[in-house]
Amino acid sequence: MPSPQQARAQASAITSGKAAPEAEAAPVSQIRTLFDRPRLSPGQRRIAQYLIEHLTEAAFLSITDLAERVGVSQPSVTRFAAAVGFSGYPALREKLQAIALGTFSGTAAEENHGNELQSAVDAEIENLENLRRDFANPDQVIEIGRNLSSSVPLTVLGLRISASLAEYFGYAARRIHPDVRLVTRGGSIAYDALLQARAAGGSWVLAFSMPRHAQETLAAVRVAREAGLRVALITDLALGAVADEADLTLATGTGSRLVFDSYAAPGLMAAAVLQAMTDADPERTHGRLDEYEQISEQHQFFLRD
Repeated sequence: MPSPQQARAQASAITSGKAAPEAEAAPVSQIRTLFDRPRLSPGQRRIAQYLIEHLTEAAFLSITDLAERVGVSQPSVTRFAAAVGFSGYPALREKLQAIALGTFSGTAAEENHGNELQSAVDAEIENLENLRRDFANPDQVIEIGRNLSSSVPLTVLGLRISASLAEYFGYAARRIHPDVRLVTRGGSIAYDALLQARAAGGSWVLAFSMPRHAQETLAAVRVAREAGLRVALITDLALGAVADEADLTLATGTGSRLVFDSYAAPGLMAAAVLQAMTDADPERTHGRLDEYEQISEQHQFFLRD
């Protein structure tokens, strides 16, 4: 993850409509960096992918032509330009043309010729390398694991796109924790579950909030806090509305190079918290895992190799 100082510097460059210095970067690297925004919608990702794949032609298209080529509306192109930090499409096109002219001058020869799928893997490798550096000091992960382990019941919250991570965590946590309550539906259903968990003696919620961050997640976290529950959050950014409401936050990057995000680093973060939970109460962990193995063997849950 970038440091707060780096994040502020990047944000300043984006809002001014200027990218960070790119003199040393090859053209396709420049444009990928320009569009590497985790909060872009799937439709906006389509526009970004088209511009990356057809840079030398697309940089000189009118807004009407670009919208037609991508299959979106002209207002969608305008919103895309704003989302990546420009005042409008003309300012974005000017930047694209400057990058494209670098391609014409021969700097594209320096580019790694990997395709978009390989680029997505490279981005996830970078996220994992950043996470590895963060794990050099595992104290916060250990603290969160202890807190979640001691909360009975333990509520795991993940709405919309974050539901898959919550389901993974909840499935595994049930093997080592006596009462795990999974919440993957928002609104009053989430509120009921959170209030019931608190009434039953629960003290902590583990929430997942991945881009695009849902209003429902923010509302549910606020309800949890108002009910007296504390919130540990796994997300992509340490700053933001949901992170501001959480008691403890673990932030790690998501893969945003494809139309839909990938979650290699958040998935590993979730596994690390599960590990910390097992270490927090090893006697309970071993007892529950042994019991589960006996039950799974008795009922033949799994295929024999």
